[in-house]
Amino acid sequence: MAAGGPTPKFTEYHIWKALMVMSETRPVGRKSLSAALNIGEGSTRTILDIFCDEGYIVVTKSGAVLSEKGKKAKDQVRMDVSPLTVDDLTIGAVNCAVRIKGASKKITYGCEERDAAIKAGATGATTLVCIGNKLIFPGSEYPVTPHVESAIRKEFRIGNGDAVIIGTAGDREKAEKGAVSAAIRLIGGIRLNRSALDIPFQRNANKELISLAFTIHDLMGRLPVCARSKDNLGIRIEDGAVIDNTYTGEVLEEAMDLGTTIRRVATSGPYKGIKVIVAPLEVDGEVVGAVGVVDIKAMAGIDNPIRRYESDE
Repeated sequence: MAAGGPTPKFTEYHIWKALMVMSETRPVGRKSLSAALNIGEGSTRTILDIFCDEGYIVVTKSGAVLSEKGKKAKDQVRMDVSPLTVDDLTIGAVNCAVRIKGASKKITYGCEERDAAIKAGATGATTLVCIGNKLIFPGSEYPVTPHVESAIRKEFRIGNGDAVIIGTAGDREKAEKGAVSAAIRLIGGIRLNRSALDIPFQRNANKELISLAFTIHDLMGRLPVCARSKDNLGIRIEDGAVIDNTYTGEVLEEAMDLGTTIRRVATSGPYKGIKVIVAPLEVDGEVVGAVGVVDIKAMAGIDNPIRRYESDE
């Protein structure tokens, strides 16, 4: 339970996935759709209720099928999705790539896509754009290796102006969820009549906080960094990757509650016994979050206190 309410039980990714599943299976019942989305039947029922309100489905005795309006909605958010093996490009054990037609101009450096993928549960994401019929890293003129380009073109028909987002994680579902969530953000989200519905969608409101946390992580020589906003569970970053995207900690909470910087030894959690320093983040005089790092002053003569502590257990 976050300070602002429960963690969302489904996101726009699940809305997208439901549209894709229902376009391939006719008709589909609530139980089978719940299994395909890997969420509870209650959340699945809410999605079906939303689709009913939007006129996206027609309910029959055998299940639900997409209406003509639903098919149009599906076509608007359809994207090419495929598993991908490019071990030399990504950091996770499993990769999933998404091709978004004509989206290269919407991408700057790929940071926002990476942050959206991480927020969705992936370990990270790599974004590529096709310019001059070559796949390159956005914001540069550097092409990917011939091996990587060949692997991607084997899965997709890439054209000039297309973008490819490769989500990476420890399993297929998280990799797909990360890549697709980043792509949904890129195309502007799934357009529903949200003003009339109380939908617990996961938002990208924390993307600036995630970017800040990664920047601090790099500046601190990749020392562990934790961050969270007041209304959402946070992240824990180590060795260049998010290892926990539903993290909170006693010192983070204390810094937000008191609105002041806290420097002390953690007494619980993964940093138990380690001296940390956490500072609150303020916007217009209001505390909106906190960022914490291992206290450098307490690290003299210690190469990696986190690993040392874990090995002592």
